[in-house]
Amino acid sequence: MEARVTWKADELPGMDPPMNFGKANNSHQGISALHNMRENSRLQSRRSGWRFWIKSVFDRSMALCSLIVLSPVFLAVSVLVWLSMGRPILFRQHRPGRFSRPFEVLKFRTMLERRDATGKLLPDAERLTRVGRMLRATSLDELPQLWNILRGDISLVGPRPLLMEYLPRYSPEQARRHDVMPGITGWAQVNGRNGIDWEKKFEHDVWYVDHWSLWLDIRILFLTIWQVFRRQGISSANHATMPEFMGNRHSTREIETVSISSESQEEHQ
Repeated sequence: MEARVTWKADELPGMDPPMNFGKANNSHQGISALHNMRENSRLQSRRSGWRFWIKSVFDRSMALCSLIVLSPVFLAVSVLVWLSMGRPILFRQHRPGRFSRPFEVLKFRTMLERRDATGKLLPDAERLTRVGRMLRATSLDELPQLWNILRGDISLVGPRPLLMEYLPRYSPEQARRHDVMPGITGWAQVNGRNGIDWEKKFEHDVWYVDHWSLWLDIRILFLTIWQVFRRQGISSANHATMPEFMGNRHSTREIETVSISSESQEEHQ
């Protein structure tokens, strides 16, 4: 009677047992997930706790001192805006803050409310006054945001607060710019300001979110002063301010053809 011997795949002589690719893959995914959790925890610790408290104290102390020292400048700019554009002196608008929570941003007005025959606001370039151009070139239009800092709405340094309608247009990566408080100036402002496209701006914003430190904030503040004196990147090419951000589904050419038609939609710095 003939005997038969049956060998299992992992028992064949001279052969190594087959690798369990499913288990190896799961193990790799587990290590990757653990690494991501640790990295997210590290980044979160940068944006909360005692670091966040130190940043808040630093911001409010600097804002209070600046308001006192620059009070004559506030008065002079207010008079200039009133004489050239009338009231209101301040521009107010809701913008998304940290975690996309809305707040009311304050700026000195730089545009007139001129409209065409149909009641539509004229393009920014036709409404921007000579005083408004000077205020933007020197960033003096941003001074009222020192009150926003004292109220805890924004920081001295952080991604610029943009429009509320931009929120659904961000990619998940771009939306991370709202993981920190917005600021009067930021990493994007000292690396091109309005002279770079939206995608590059958002890359700089997210880089700041991941690398924030008090020393980086101080560096950005000094670089901002240098940028103001250089007067570069005040506006985008072919625009008085910046073209509207239409989202990542649109091509660069499509974005550049859109002109913001209202000062309530302006974004500068």
